[in-house]
Amino acid sequence: MDDVASAIADPLRRSVLEMLRRSALPAGDIADRFEVSRPAVSRHLRVLRECGLVRDTLVGRRRYYELDATRLAELTEWLGQFTRPAGWEHRLDALETEVHRTRRERLRGGAADHRQENTA
Repeated sequence: MDDVASAIADPLRRSVLEMLRRSALPAGDIADRFEVSRPAVSRHLRVLRECGLVRDTLVGRRRYYELDATRLAELTEWLGQFTRPAGWEHRLDALETEVHRTRRERLRGGAADHRQENTA
């Protein structure tokens, strides 16, 4: 998990991951989108490849990179403990859900009662 966190700490590498989210791209196309040198982009791609966030495939003379988001799962799970409602926040969410459900049931019941009065 630490190597993944370290890899995504760099803004250029995060940009590469965002690009690859849409589709696989050749290394040259990735490099063309940045103002840094091709060797610098190549080093960033190597970091992403070594930590397992991207895979590369050689097609002819071009190396294509594609996102492999499976390595993000452990980090996402760890980060989730900070974003999930905990304790009283979770209880308030449950209360809000119950209030909405009760209102919905009352509205349905009231409409049914109104229909019964009109048919009598």
